[in-house]
Amino acid sequence: MNMTHRTRIVYSTATGRICPECQKPIADCRCGAKDTGVAPVPERVTAKLRLETKGRGGKSVTVLYDLPDNATFLEELAGVLKRSCATGGTVRAGSIELAGDVRDRVRPVLAKRGISVRN
Repeated sequence: MNMTHRTRIVYSTATGRICPECQKPIADCRCGAKDTGVAPVPERVTAKLRLETKGRGGKSVTVLYDLPDNATFLEELAGVLKRSCATGGTVRAGSIELAGDVRDRVRPVLAKRGISVRN
């Protein structure tokens, strides 16, 4: 069976990442399918904070969610939070997960950066 109709380019060394919809380089994509994580950061950022334990093997994780889906903003904020709370963590789309129950340590750091927190 001829498989050429089911193949698609995912990455090209000449152009980098390729859009899965229009098959053009991500930089030239105009189809709206690209999800590059570059949403604008609003002037007033309001985040929500919760503690999760379900599905994590009994470990508690502090989740900061409803954040702008901007990769550079999230990476920078996660780095600041991880250093100030002395814990590990990860960045997901629009959220930051920190190991342990560090809600009391996160609030003052966010307030200092002008980010309001809702529960």
